[in-house]
Amino acid sequence: MSMLVISTQVLENYGAHDWNGVGECPQYWKAKGGRDHKVLGIDANRAQEIFESVVGRVTEDNDYFQEYVVNWFVESDDYLSLFEKNQLEYEGRIDYPEPTIDWHIDKTFD
Repeated sequence: MSMLVISTQVLENYGAHDWNGVGECPQYWKAKGGRDHKVLGIDANRAQEIFESVVGRVTEDNDYFQEYVVNWFVESDDYLSLFEKNQLEYEGRIDYPEPTIDWHIDKTFD
């Protein structure tokens, strides 16, 4: 088995903080980093199909927040993101793991 990793970029609309909900929302988007969403236990031969079926769960687009895909790739089951590696190196443990979807448990997509 393999792991599908979906890398995203997160943006926050600072213009929406003072918006009263009337008219168009002010636009002032600021990049806030991103995440590596992990889809566990995939068949690497079905990676494209699985990516297409889960991409809607890892993206968001509204007046306040956007998260969109910048890349996706297949890795081994023991893959750690840079964020997770840094936690291990500096804290000795991973307190904030990347978001995960277990392909075998979540039957929403099959």
